[in-house]
Amino acid sequence: MARRPLEGLPGIIGGTPLIELEHIAPDFRSRVLVKMERFNPGGSIKDRTALSMLLGAIESGELDPDRSVVIESSSGNLGVGLAQICRYFGLRFICVVDAKTTARNLELLHAYRAEVEVVAHPDADSGEYLPARLRRVRELIAATPHAYWPNQYANPNNPRAHHRTMREIDLALDGRIDYLFASVGTFGTMRGCAEYIRERGLKTRIIGVDAIGSVIFGQQPAPRLLPGHGASIRPPLTDTSLVDEVLHISDLDSVVGCRKLVQHEAILAGGSSGAVTAALLSYRDRIPAGSTCVLIFPDGGDRYLDTVYNDGWVLDNFGEISHLWKEDPITPTPVGF
Repeated sequence: MARRPLEGLPGIIGGTPLIELEHIAPDFRSRVLVKMERFNPGGSIKDRTALSMLLGAIESGELDPDRSVVIESSSGNLGVGLAQICRYFGLRFICVVDAKTTARNLELLHAYRAEVEVVAHPDADSGEYLPARLRRVRELIAATPHAYWPNQYANPNNPRAHHRTMREIDLALDGRIDYLFASVGTFGTMRGCAEYIRERGLKTRIIGVDAIGSVIFGQQPAPRLLPGHGASIRPPLTDTSLVDEVLHISDLDSVVGCRKLVQHEAILAGGSSGAVTAALLSYRDRIPAGSTCVLIFPDGGDRYLDTVYNDGWVLDNFGEISHLWKEDPITPTPVGF
C-alpha cells in the first residue's frame, strides 16, 4: 500500500534510522546500534530542537509568524535547523555565529536566506566565543522590534523534542536498551532522553559524553576545537543527576573516533558522533556480554570536511596520527565528575 504524502517540511523531521554497527569493535560481544540523526532534512538532530521550540512558541503566542524576528546563537547545526523552519513559516531569522563556524554551515545559512552575524572575537574574560555570541544576541534583541529568542540553552521545548527521539529508540528495541551513550552541549538531547527513560522505568544506564575542557560537569574550562561538543557555559537545562556516568573525550579522540567510523563502517559522522564512538570503545570492557548499546549520532561528517576529515588540519592540530584509527581500542584519559 502506498504511503500518504507527508505534510510539508515538519513531516520529515524525526523518524531517523537506527542501524547496527558491525565492524567497529569485532571482539565486542554486545550489540551496538546508532541513531542516525543526519537523516533529518537539515542534516542533524537540531532539526528536532528547532521545530519543537518554534512550534511551541507559535502555539503559546510568543511568536507571531506575521511579524516576529527570530534571533539565536548557534555554533552551526541549530542555526541550520532554525533557518529551514523559519523559511518554512516565512519568518525573518538572524543567526549569531562565530569565527569557528564552518564554511559549509555559513553557506547553508545563506542558502536558507538567514541573516548571519559573525562574532569575530571571543569573550575577553573567558577566551570563549559562546559568552560573546550570547552578548550579541541580547544586543540584537534590544534593538529589534518583535524579536523572539528561542534560547536553546534554557527552553524546555528543547528537551521535549527528544522525548520523541528516545521513544523512537524504545519502540524499535521493545524497551531493551541497556546502555545509552549521548553527547552533551545544551543538555537538551540528554535531558529529553533521560527523562523519557526515567518516566518509562527503563533499566537503561545513561552515559553522558562530554568534551575535555567543557564546564558542564564541573571541569575547568579549556580550549576546544570541535563545535557543538561540550560547552563553555553550563546550560540552565543541565541536570547531572539524570546521568549515571560521564566520560570526557578529547578533541583528538573525537577525531580518531570519526576516522574509525569511516575506516570500519563507511560512516561519515560529525565530531560529536566521533566522541560518542570513542566513549563506547573506551568503556566497552565494563559492559556485560549480550548487552544492547545505543549511541546517538547528532549529525553527519559533511560539515567537517575542512576539519576532522582534512588531513592537513589534523596534522596541524595533532601531528601525524593516522596509525591511531587503525588501532583498537581507543583509550582516552579518564576524567570523573
